[in-house]
Amino acid sequence: MSTPTPAACPAHSGTCPVSPRAQAFDPFVAPYQADPAAALAWARAEEPVFYSPELGYWVVARYDDIKAVFRDNLTFSPANVLEKITPFSDEATQVLASYNYAMNRTLVNEDEPAHMERRRVLLDHFLPANLAHHEDMVRRLVREKVDGFIATGRADLVEQMLWEVPLTVALHFLGVPEDDMDRLRAFSIAHTVNTWGRPSPEQQVKLAHDVGQFWTFAGEVLERMKQEPDGPGWMHEAIRKNAVDSSVVTDSYLHSMMMAIIVAAHETTAHAAANAVKLLLTHREAWEDICADPRLIPNAAEECLRYAGSVVAWRRRTTRAVTLGGVDLPEGANLLIVTASGNHDDGHFAAADDFDIYRGNAVNHLTFGYGSHQCLGKNLARMELRIILEELTRRLPHMQLDPDQVFTYLPNTSFRGPDHLWVTWDVAKNPEADDPDRLTPRMSYPVGPPERREIARSLRVVKVWPTADGILALRLAEASGRPLPAWEPGAHVDLHVDGFDRKYSLCGAPGADTYDIAILREDAGRGGSVHLHKALCEGATLRMSGPHCHFRVHPAAPHHTLIAGGIGITPILAMADHLRATGRAYSLHYCGRARDRMAFLDRLARDHGNHLTLHVSGENSRADLATLVAARPEGGVIHACGPDAMISALEALTADTPDGTLHVEHFTTDADAAQGHGDPFTVDLADSGLTLTVGADQSLLQALRAAGVDVPSDCEEGLCGTCECTVLAGDPDHRDRVLTRAERDAGDRIVTCCSRARGGTRMRLAL
Repeated sequence: MSTPTPAACPAHSGTCPVSPRAQAFDPFVAPYQADPAAALAWARAEEPVFYSPELGYWVVARYDDIKAVFRDNLTFSPANVLEKITPFSDEATQVLASYNYAMNRTLVNEDEPAHMERRRVLLDHFLPANLAHHEDMVRRLVREKVDGFIATGRADLVEQMLWEVPLTVALHFLGVPEDDMDRLRAFSIAHTVNTWGRPSPEQQVKLAHDVGQFWTFAGEVLERMKQEPDGPGWMHEAIRKNAVDSSVVTDSYLHSMMMAIIVAAHETTAHAAANAVKLLLTHREAWEDICADPRLIPNAAEECLRYAGSVVAWRRRTTRAVTLGGVDLPEGANLLIVTASGNHDDGHFAAADDFDIYRGNAVNHLTFGYGSHQCLGKNLARMELRIILEELTRRLPHMQLDPDQVFTYLPNTSFRGPDHLWVTWDVAKNPEADDPDRLTPRMSYPVGPPERREIARSLRVVKVWPTADGILALRLAEASGRPLPAWEPGAHVDLHVDGFDRKYSLCGAPGADTYDIAILREDAGRGGSVHLHKALCEGATLRMSGPHCHFRVHPAAPHHTLIAGGIGITPILAMADHLRATGRAYSLHYCGRARDRMAFLDRLARDHGNHLTLHVSGENSRADLATLVAARPEGGVIHACGPDAMISALEALTADTPDGTLHVEHFTTDADAAQGHGDPFTVDLADSGLTLTVGADQSLLQALRAAGVDVPSDCEEGLCGTCECTVLAGDPDHRDRVLTRAERDAGDRIVTCCSRARGGTRMRLAL
């Protein structure tokens, strides 16, 4: 770590330690402007919160610290978000005054309680259910732009599509007349440089004129819109709210929002789309994957927003002395919270500097912010980004970046997207010339975050063999020949075949380039296993999401007792392989009705014979679970997977043992409980500032998503815990099969897809 040296710090009365790297940090020079995340890699590793004398701000670089700032908008006020990071000269200030410029608070820089009071009043247009009808308009605009250049073989996508489409969508959403697009673009650029840039004194004067004209223009548009009180769009709705209660939606607020929202509603989306296309064309395998399977586009878009988002940083100001990331900050300290850096934090995103469109938690990025100030328009931006990518990959899959271009960016601290994006293609290879069906959209995406089950790779079956009566083993490889992701013992994958979605534990050899699974044929089941037994022959292809792991080997236990029943041997086998390879103490107990119905017996005997005990009920050697539990060495743990009756018996037998003794995995749940239905209840969201009513026929997860709150999920049956949230107050009615006994007793977490507030009581969540 760098040795601190004294440096003047305006936030303190004396001096504060500033390392050489912090002293040298300047967001307006090449490293930060070229790649903000890379420019702050040293800070994430060494100084996650540091003072920048050059900027006069404390810089926050790590994911958890950034999220903590977003979560507490009382301590970390957004009041400085729209302040000029480079103060204007007296001459430029006088120019602004000549336009009667009086920009006031807007949603992005307003403190509580005024912020949430206004946000709740103006939220409805942004709810997922109220955004779906915009899809046809967005697709029409994108298609018209592609029609205009598809026969040319070369285009600047920024100039010819990616700027104007989001601007037109924004104006349509707001209900603002589509006036001079070029003027609006110039105004938008001026607003960005004015607020987040470092203009020279000469540039400041010109910018002041542009910003002043923008202010005048916004006022003129507002007055015209007031003459049509029944007009469509969000701004007309704000005007109607102003007429009803001008103390909440004030006249000054309307004018300021008219100007700010025109910028906010389109500029970040335009940059995001340009960043995404550039990123995907740079990572050609990812581009080809979404061309082949457009179901991957929603998560690819989220990974683009994470890896190279259009919102690089936000600002906050402390309202009291506070400690952040181990650093004491005084009251009144200005913060630059660099979300681009947080999005590359290895502490939250595995291999964060890798671009991976199959990343399961990409949706957790900070590009939209978090909490009560999270971007209202995030789901409209997602819709636009998905449709742009779907139209381009469908109609121009052979498109490439022009290799001769040099990318430039508008210098500023907070927003990032290329000024131009030149692409080329061979017109003779345009697929729609020979395939008119290419003109028909293939996808219509649900509004909101990506569906976890759609983050799926294409796999090929390379080997099929029977491993027991009624149990088929399969070996799977990536269809394109690429390596499959590494996995942990206990992990499972989701197979998607012909409308069937089924979970199977991985049980292959550790470190292999392929995945092995085993499928039990259940003739009395729901039909999935029977279909897979018939459909998955050698050479067959399928889609797979995962791997996911919620059933991990306890890392520090002195001994592991592994108990498997029936097909439950699959995750237990992988655990045994791991324990054997790492030299850990373990015993393996495999229970079944008959040997010919027990999978992998030959491999178990070969690899684990000295640790293996078979319990075959047909041979009068049924397992004595009580004895197995009692024989557990002190401090040892039990991992079990199998029929519900076996798991329930083990849970009862370990009820008086230390918490963490028993670890189990379920693959089935009670169908009624999994729906998450029951008494209606109220939930307060501490971070978002919202209060929701969860209906009797609605799960908590469904209510959260309907309100536009992003909660990741996977199984939505209470089996995986992906949708777990922190409970701050209330009494959860636990219906999941994930939480341990101690976790349930603590009452500080809830699996939102199935669990509820007990008896309809009120609950408060950290969301």
